[in-house]
Amino acid sequence: MLQFNGKQMSENILKYLRTQGEQLDADISKALKIPKAQLEKQLTELLSTGAVICCHVTRFSGDKKIEGMSYRLSAHVPPRAPGRKPGGKSKAAASDDADEE
Repeated sequence: MLQFNGKQMSENILKYLRTQGEQLDADISKALKIPKAQLEKQLTELLSTGAVICCHVTRFSGDKKIEGMSYRLSAHVPPRAPGRKPGGKSKAAASDDADEE
């Protein structure tokens, strides 16, 4: 098991959430090899600073019910998927609207 100080552990948690997106507490604990009790302490500190947000979730995998806390970065908006979007204006139409103003 890896030993980290509090600040380094918090930075590792934030980095993990930045790269992986929203994750369950059990998944974060397993991926970072941090005991769940220690992880919960760090996540509580990150919650109090507003760096992360959480919610209670229930997921189903087949017939198995999985309950836990889901965490993600606060105010993190994933990058927009590449490619055309349905119902979007074309660049030419958008620039015509700007010329009319």
